[in-house]
Amino acid sequence: MSMSKLEKENRALIKNDIPKQPAVIECSIEKTLDVIGGKWSFLVLRELFKGTNRFGELQRKINGINPKSLTDTLRHLESQGVLERTAYPTVPVTVEYSLTPKGQDLHRILKEMKLWAAKWT
Repeated sequence: MSMSKLEKENRALIKNDIPKQPAVIECSIEKTLDVIGGKWSFLVLRELFKGTNRFGELQRKINGINPKSLTDTLRHLESQGVLERTAYPTVPVTVEYSLTPKGQDLHRILKEMKLWAAKWT
């Protein structure tokens, strides 16, 4: 019996929301950077750590980001299970972005990076 597209998406979401306990900790910096993505991701995450935002709010809060870059960044982070996109059936459609538990777990890491930059740059 074949799984529907919705069932596959739900299974993928559940997989992304359950942290694993590694038996051996590899050097996973590259994996983490692949999940986070490009330069705009850090700024998007910074805003989402403060709470749920709409596309326009994120665009206003992140100086210099163009709509295509923001769209690409949001899609990447969503595909990695870092954020979730919630669409409400209004006219026009209202879309909100918020962090998943996986995304919230990045807060400590990025805070440490911020402290390092304040100290050394």
